[in-house]
Amino acid sequence: EVQLVESGGGLVQAGGSLRLSCAASGFTFDDYTIGWFRQAPGKEREGVSCISSSDGSTYYADSVKGRFTISSDNAKNTVYLQMNSLKPEDTTVYYCAAGPISIPTIWPGAYDYWGQGTQVTVSS
Repeated sequence: EVQLVESGGGLVQAGGSLRLSCAASGFTFDDYTIGWFRQAPGKEREGVSCISSSDGSTYYADSVKGRFTISSDNAKNTVYLQMNSLKPEDTTVYYCAAGPISIPTIWPGAYDYWGQGTQVTVSS
């Protein structure tokens, strides 16, 4: 059974940091790209970042470039999203997803498996 479990969300003040984790199981981790997405109520799901588990290549949305860093621990089948300089507009639910993608993309349609999400709230 494929599972993606996010953790690390919470409440933080603007300018603060959080580190999200995505623990994966049930598939060959090295063959997949892991992405982070976020979706606010009433809005479309937005791609944030992704990392290829095979070669470590990464991609970031312009809105988070320079503030967020994605990394992968293949030994633990876990991907992290370090979020620094958080802004109130970063507040929403964050999801991780896995897709058999050779070229990293943050297009949600490329991903097969999704986690349940973790809430991030940034207060002003």
